[in-house]
Amino acid sequence: MQHEITKAIPLLNARGDLSEPGYAKKLLPVYRRADIRAGKLRIKEWDYYLVSNGRFALALTIADNGYMGMDSVSLIELEENWEITTSPMSLLTLGRVGLPEHSGSGVSEHGGKGHHLRFEVLGGGRRVLTAHMDRFGDKGALDARVELFDEPEESMVIATPFGKPRHFYYNQKINCQRAKGSVTYGGRTWVFDGADSFAVLDWGRGVWTYHNTWYWGSASYQIDGVPFGWNIGYGFGDTSAASENMLFYGGRAHKLSQVRFHIPGGEKDFLAPWKFTSDDGRFEMDFAPVLDRASCTDLKLIKSDQHQVFGRFSGRAVLDDGRVIEVKDFPGFAEKVENKW
Repeated sequence: MQHEITKAIPLLNARGDLSEPGYAKKLLPVYRRADIRAGKLRIKEWDYYLVSNGRFALALTIADNGYMGMDSVSLIELEENWEITTSPMSLLTLGRVGLPEHSGSGVSEHGGKGHHLRFEVLGGGRRVLTAHMDRFGDKGALDARVELFDEPEESMVIATPFGKPRHFYYNQKINCQRAKGSVTYGGRTWVFDGADSFAVLDWGRGVWTYHNTWYWGSASYQIDGVPFGWNIGYGFGDTSAASENMLFYGGRAHKLSQVRFHIPGGEKDFLAPWKFTSDDGRFEMDFAPVLDRASCTDLKLIKSDQHQVFGRFSGRAVLDDGRVIEVKDFPGFAEKVENKW
C-alpha cells in the first residue's frame, strides 16, 4: 500500500518524528530545521544536481552533514570513459552552510579556498547553477554555468522514518528539468544543449541513522521529444508507507510499487550487466554499465563506499494509465552506497 500525502502539513510533530510518512508529488510537508529534536552533529542536508545528455555529465553538491560539510564537483566523460571528482571538505559545519528549507526558493551557496558553488532558484521553473574550482584536476581550473528550465509540475517527494525516534529522511527528486550551459576545463568546453540535456535535483534533509546502505537509480531524457525518466531506490529507511519509485512523463508523475536492483557478482561486479525488476511488472529493465564513478573513504568510525554507475537502460515501463513506454539504450545511472556517518 502506497500512502499519498495530499495536503500541506508540518513535516515533524512536537516530538521530532514525522507527522505523516508517505509520498507526495509536490513538496507539501513543511520542513523547518528548528523543529528537529536531534543534535546538530546528526542533521544532514544537501542539494545535489546532475546534468547530463548521455554523452557527458556534470554533478554538483553542496552538503552540510553536521560534523562536516562538502562541496563536490564531478565531470563525467562517458564517451571517453573517464571522470574527475574533487570534493573539498570542511569540519563541524553544524548547519552554518544555511541551506534553504524549501527546494523552490532561495540560494544554496558555499565555498572555500579556491572554489565556490552557487545554486539559485529564480522562479518560473528556472534555476542557475555555477561552479568554480581552481584545482579541479591535473589540468587546472574548472568553471561551469548551467541554467535549468521547464521544471516539471510534479516530482518525487517522500517522508521516510528510520524506525528510531527523531530520525527521518525527507527527500525530493525533480527529474527531467531541461538544461543549457557549459563546463570549461583543461582548455576544453562541454556544451549542454537544451534540446537534449536534462537535470535531476536530489534535495535531501533529515536525521539519519549511523550505518546505511542505499540503492538509487535515476534517468532523465526524452522519448520522441517528450521528457521521460524515473526515480528508483530503497535502503533509505522504513519504506512501508511508500516507496520512492516513480516514473515521469511529460511533467506528470506515475507511482510505482517496489523495484529491485540485481547487481552481479554478489553486488560487487558493478561493470557487468545489471537487471531491474518490479513486484507489479511496471518496471523491467536491463542495464549496460559504461563507467563506475567509484570512491571509498574508510576511517573506521566514518566510512563512505560509493559506486555510482552510469550506463544505458533497455526495457519497459508502464504509466498509471497502462501505457507501455519502451526504451533502448536510455541514459541514466544506478548506484550502491554504504555509509557510516
